[in-house]
Amino acid sequence: MNYRKILHGFNNWFVFFLLAAFVVTCCMTLFITVMSHSLGITFTEENIATAAKLTFGNVLLISLLFTFIDALRRKLMVERPTKRIVSAGERITNGNFSVRIEPLGDSYVYESFNSIIECFNKMAEELGSVETLRADFIANVSHELKTPLAIMQNYGTMLQSPNLPEEKRVEYAKGVTDNSRRLASLITNILKLNKLENQQIFPVSQRFDLSEQLCETLLQFEEIWEQKGIDIETDIEDSVYINSDSELLSLVWSNLLSNAFKFTENSGKVTVSLVADENCATIRISDTGCGISPETGAHIFEKFYQGDTSHAMQGNGLGLALVKRVVDIMNGEIAVQSEVGKGSTFTVKLKRGENVGL
Repeated sequence: MNYRKILHGFNNWFVFFLLAAFVVTCCMTLFITVMSHSLGITFTEENIATAAKLTFGNVLLISLLFTFIDALRRKLMVERPTKRIVSAGERITNGNFSVRIEPLGDSYVYESFNSIIECFNKMAEELGSVETLRADFIANVSHELKTPLAIMQNYGTMLQSPNLPEEKRVEYAKGVTDNSRRLASLITNILKLNKLENQQIFPVSQRFDLSEQLCETLLQFEEIWEQKGIDIETDIEDSVYINSDSELLSLVWSNLLSNAFKFTENSGKVTVSLVADENCATIRISDTGCGISPETGAHIFEKFYQGDTSHAMQGNGLGLALVKRVVDIMNGEIAVQSEVGKGSTFTVKLKRGENVGL
């Protein structure tokens, strides 16, 4: 490393030496020529030799002075800020995303470095947020996987009892089946959400009847609403065609309707409406369930968030995160209005134009 510094210093000095030698030689030649012609002075060989020696010494002195000034400038204005950035980068590489670099001042000299530092700090902040989300996601996934697995293990152990009554055997077997389905649903939703968040699923725009899709999705829950005695009210405009990805949008209606029936008590009501104009289709799904508090409403589209823990065994907190991501991909809008004890209304607005979401 020392040899490289010495060679680098010598190289800088040599460059300045050649530059100074060229400039001084040109100036001396011009000076001698002007003096000879203007004053008629004849310079002897001895005069020129003496002047050459003095000039050479001056060139050496000037080149050394320039080399020192340049080295000092590099040390203060280049190497020092570069080392700060490199040091911060190494700490980020080691996993410390709290690193931030202070600006170097308002001087014009550091303007470029300050631009780099500003970008670096933004990058560190984003990496820190991503790392936090990743850690939370892993922790939540681990917890969500462990819960059904532990329940299945307990039921499996109890099923091995030799004198287990028939009704208990059926109950425990149903517990194993229900939790295995929950586990399969969790894994499926995690994979879907991961693909959507990494944009590995691209919407396929096609013209289809949104009215028909909503009715078909609603009918899939017929058994549930009949069991709970839920009143169904629909106001779906006929033949509302839209250019979008029907498969992805079916995830939206399935999840919203599933939540509506899950949180609506027996003898409640679920309302589905669809109105459209030339540019936009507006879908509203309402229920008379438990409702959502303002604090819960601020987080319902976050992964694994479950505001109503009394229904935690019926879901995994990924449904609304999937809904939000799909609506965003379609360049649509989703909003929720809710009041605790009175129910919730989810409103989805979708564009009807060509190539929506592409």
